[in-house]
Amino acid sequence: MARQMLIPQIGNADLKLLRIFKTVAECGGISAAESELNTGRSTISKHLSDLETRLGFRLCNRGPAGFFLTDEGAQVLTATDALLESVRDFRTRMNEVRQKLVGTLRIAAFDQSISNPEARLSHALRLFSDRAPDVDLDLSMLPPNIIEARLQEGQLDIGIIARHRPLPGLDYMPVHGEDMYLYCGRGHPFFDAPEALDLETVRGARYAGISFNSPNLQVGQSLNMRSRAVVQNEMMLAMLVLSGQYVGFIPAHMAEQFEQQDKMRRVLPDQIHYRTSFAAATRRAPEPNRLTRVFLDVLRETYPTRSPAPQSRTPADVGGRCG
Repeated sequence: MARQMLIPQIGNADLKLLRIFKTVAECGGISAAESELNTGRSTISKHLSDLETRLGFRLCNRGPAGFFLTDEGAQVLTATDALLESVRDFRTRMNEVRQKLVGTLRIAAFDQSISNPEARLSHALRLFSDRAPDVDLDLSMLPPNIIEARLQEGQLDIGIIARHRPLPGLDYMPVHGEDMYLYCGRGHPFFDAPEALDLETVRGARYAGISFNSPNLQVGQSLNMRSRAVVQNEMMLAMLVLSGQYVGFIPAHMAEQFEQQDKMRRVLPDQIHYRTSFAAATRRAPEPNRLTRVFLDVLRETYPTRSPAPQSRTPADVGGRCG
C-alpha cells in the first residue's frame, strides 16, 4: 500500500472508522467484534480498509495466520485512545456549559458488592438516574489493581475498591465496609472438628488467597499462611473453599448463603477475622467532570456516615482477634 501524507483534518467519518478499529483491536479480530459492533464481517473489513487507505499504511494483518496489529497499527491504537478520550472530555465539558447532564459515566467495582447490605450502590444508582436521566452508565466488575490503573489512565471515572493502599494521584472517599472471615468447606478436615483447632493448626492448612496487593493478601501474609492457590476475585475463592480442599477469607455477606446450606463454616471466627473499608476512588487531575462530581454527591447522601478506616491486623493484632 502506497504511503500517503497523514490526514490533515479529522471528521466524524474518521472518528467512526477509528472507533471501529479500536473495537476490532480490543476484541482481537473482526469475527470477535461482530456482535460488539452489530455489523457483519465484510462491512467491518471494508471500514478497516477505508481507514488504512485514509492513513496510508496497513493497520493489521487479518488473514489465515490470525489477527494482529502492525507496528503502525499499535501506534494508531494508542493515539486513537487519546483522541477519543479528548473528544469525550470536550463533549462532556460543552454539556456542562449548557448545564445539561448527558454523556457516559464509567464505574467499576470489585466483586460482590450486590450482596453486601452495607453497599447501597443500587440506591445510589437510582438517585443518580433520577437526577441525570439522559446519562448512560457503563458498569464493570474488575480487580482493584486494574480499576486503579484505568482510573489513572482516564479510562474510568469512579472505582469502588478497598481502601487498602492509597495511590498518589487518586482521591478516595470512604463509602461502606465488609467483614471478612476465614472459611472452610464441607469435606475439609476443619469442617467437623472446630473444637480441635488452634491458630498453629490453621496456619498449616492449604490456603487460597487473592493474588494482587489487597487486605486479603496482607492478612494472609501476617498470619504466615502460604498461598497454595491464588485467584483474581472472590467468586473463584469461594469455589476453592467449597471444594473442601482450601481455607480462605471470604466476605461474611457472600458466605452467608453457603453457611445456611451447611456448605461452609467459619474457622476460629472469634480469633481470625478482619474488616475492610471501601472507597469511591477518582483521578485527582484533571479535575473530575460534572457527571463524576454529581455521582460523588449522590454517594455522600447515600453514605452520610463514613466507614471506619481500613483495618488489617498483624499476627499480634490478629492474634488478639486471631489467636
